[in-house]
Amino acid sequence: MQYISIFLLVISFYFLNNLFIKKKLLPNFSGEAHQLFVGEKNIPLSGGLFLIFFFVIFFFKIKIILVLHLLLIFLLGISSDIRSQITPVLRLFFQTLIVISFVITSDLSISSTRVLILDNILLNPYYNMIFVSFCMLILINGTNFIDGLNGLVITYYLFILLVILYLHTSFNLLIDESQIKILIFSLIFLLILNLSNKLFLGDSGSYILGFFFGYFLISLYSLNTDLSPFLIVLLLWYPCFEILFSMIRKFQLNKSPIYPDKNHLHQLLYYFLSKKLSLKKNLINNSASLMINFYNLIIFALCTINIYNSSYIIFLTIINIFIYIFLYIRLFKFRYRLLDK
Repeated sequence: MQYISIFLLVISFYFLNNLFIKKKLLPNFSGEAHQLFVGEKNIPLSGGLFLIFFFVIFFFKIKIILVLHLLLIFLLGISSDIRSQITPVLRLFFQTLIVISFVITSDLSISSTRVLILDNILLNPYYNMIFVSFCMLILINGTNFIDGLNGLVITYYLFILLVILYLHTSFNLLIDESQIKILIFSLIFLLILNLSNKLFLGDSGSYILGFFFGYFLISLYSLNTDLSPFLIVLLLWYPCFEILFSMIRKFQLNKSPIYPDKNHLHQLLYYFLSKKLSLKKNLINNSASLMINFYNLIIFALCTINIYNSSYIIFLTIINIFIYIFLYIRLFKFRYRLLDK
């Protein structure tokens, strides 16, 4: 029955999205910078709409609190997509309220990080709530930060689901396999439309994915506490480090950390490839996205070698950070050296 429902949802949304394209509904206002990377116009910001349909249909009966908060975060994201008067500061404030409400009402918590000092702090339920809320906010906004190339966000989370499914079959990880599979199918459908320039995720879509995967992976660890908690950290390292690195970078330049710019790693990589390859914008866009996610897939594969060893996974995470910083510096210098000429 689930597979019939997802098939009907996919078909219905495909025709609905075509209507959005023809009627120029949910036009790409807030994502104008993203538009420059594909070279086409009138691409609707409808990815979030598909995702909220999906979660309402498949999760409402079993996770009402989750779906209600996803609806709230979707509405906040769509307000950004349609260029409402909500400022980034006010949007962050509403994000915080939604996340804290969800953490409290769903009783979401982190039982252990295997860092003694932090674990002692997290014994206090108030501090635990603050820490979990902070982690989810970082992930939500980090996901939005990396949503600058077609397929980058969707493929990243699709790979996480595939890794979880592999761990389920190989290490008897406790998950709801049927839910994982229909979510994988849905993201593949969304990915096809995104790569073919039929839709963008928009802020609404990236908010939903960041929110859901924050909840999903914290819950996953709660059911499988023999795992290293740093496995979850590694799976989410890219969007989380992207926002933290961007905040540090903007502080050094005396810029507000919550306002967007065009100096993220994926944008610099796109610029580099555009100068090195004689291809259409859309192909360069997809190539840059594929390169980043192929690297992440390699890291994910390496972490599955020993999912219980925290020292090993911390080592991989540190290597990731050094590689990111090294590539970022090289790509940044390449871009602005050419601009200075």
